[in-house]
Parts: sequence; structure tokens; C-alpha cells
Amino acid sequence: MTQTQDLAIDLEERARARRIRNEKIGRWVLPVLVVAVTILVWDRIVKVNELPHYILPGPWLVVEALIEDWGMLSDSLIVTLRITMGALTIAVLGGVGLAVLFTQSRWIEMSFFPYAVILQVTPIVAIAPLIFIYVDSRMVGLLICAWIVAFFPILSNTTLGLNSADHNLRDLFKVYGATRWQRLRYLQLPSALPYFLGGLRIAGGLSLIGAVVAEYVAGTGGSASGLAFRILEASYRLNIPRMFAALLLIACTGVVIFAATSLLSHLLLRKWHESALKRET
Repeated sequence: MTQTQDLAIDLEERARARRIRNEKIGRWVLPVLVVAVTILVWDRIVKVNELPHYILPGPWLVVEALIEDWGMLSDSLIVTLRITMGALTIAVLGGVGLAVLFTQSRWIEMSFFPYAVILQVTPIVAIAPLIFIYVDSRMVGLLICAWIVAFFPILSNTTLGLNSADHNLRDLFKVYGATRWQRLRYLQLPSALPYFLGGLRIAGGLSLIGAVVAEYVAGTGGSASGLAFRILEASYRLNIPRMFAALLLIACTGVVIFAATSLLSHLLLRKWHESALKRET
């Protein structure tokens, strides 16, 4: 009976190890297969229907345009990244700082939180023209537009996390005479970290969207133009392969930002938070 149980446990462990190994392989192989099939279908559609390149270019023509115009597109990519990272940094600093103020004073939260909601629900394309009218610097205007889009997820998630600290632990801190700063540092901030990181993943993509939309609205060219202007310029000239190449760079940038924020979240939470521990099992 004991040998039978040991054999059953051994088989179960092997099946579990095999399942985990297959999941790790599938996590990388399946997306690659989907992309490969998509590119193949795209190429077949273009060739079978004999579509001209100014209607729908083939994938290899897009790759060729990306290589040929890399100097121009890479400079524009750097501009877009500067706006995106700058807006995300300001959103993190402002969102976390304001969230801390909200948790320290109910009056401050009641006074300012409605305006944060108003900024979130107002379409950026509606207020961006006003921003570029009143702000002389084009770069500052682009940063403001991207910041508005990325700010609210950081603020709302961090506020929720700070307010989600265990009430029993709050009472324990009070019993031991902890100061407000000690309660914030040792209880509320660690409790809010998973919420903040979730908001950071959202805000990373939104800051890129805000940067691209702001560049569309600004509509100015020159050497300091981002990828959005390159898309507009290519569409005006019917250079659709270049337009697709710029779109590809924006998409890849979004994927990289999401992957980086997800990796940061995993590294910070993997040893203690339940959401990360479940991935290890």
C-alpha cells in the first residue's frame, strides 16, 4: 500500500513538472506561432488579391521600409520615448505624492479627487488644442497631454492600496504608539505596492498613447518630430510601407513598456505577495 501511494505521488509530481514545463514553453512558442500565422495570412492576402502597396503593403515591404528609413524613424522613436518616459515619471511622482496626501487628510481628498476624475474622463483630443494654445513650449505641451492620460491610474490605484491596509494591523500600530509616518512607511506603503504596480502597468501604455495622440494634435514637423508625425507624413505622401513601419515601432514600444513594468512587478512581489507566488507554483 505504501509503495502504491509513493508511486502515485511520484507520478503526480512528474505530471505537475511536465505541465509547468509545457506552460513555460507555450508562453513563448504560442505567441510566436500566432505572429507567424498572422504574417503569413497577411502576405497571402496581399499577393492573392494583388493589392498595390499604397493600399496594403506586404509584410516584407514594411520590413524593407523599416530598414531603409531606420535613421529617420529611430530619431522619431527617441522623441516619442522621451515624451512617454517623461510623462510616466511625472505621473508616478505626482500620483503617488497626491495619493499619500489623500490618505493623510480626508479634506484634501474630498477637495481634489473630483478634479482628478474630471481630467480622466475628459478626452485628451478635446483639451490638447487648448494646451498648445496656452503653453509656448511644444515639448512641455506634449508632456502635459501624455501626463493627463497616465496620471489617474497611478493616483486611483495607489490611493486604493493605501486605504486597503489591514484594519487590525492599523489598530496594532496605534496600540504600540506608532506615529503617522511610521504607519505610512511600514504598513500602508507595503500594502499599496501591488496596487501601485498594477496602476503602473496601465499608466505605461497610456503614457505612450497620450504621447502619440498629443503629437497628432500638435501636428508640427521638423527634426524633433515623433512617430505620430511620421505616420501623418507618410499617409500624406501615400508612403504606406513607412506608415506601417512607424506603427510597428509604436506597437513594439508598447510591448516593451508592458514587459518592463510586468518584470518590475514580478521582481518586487515574487517573494511575498500572493499574486506573484501563484505564478511560481
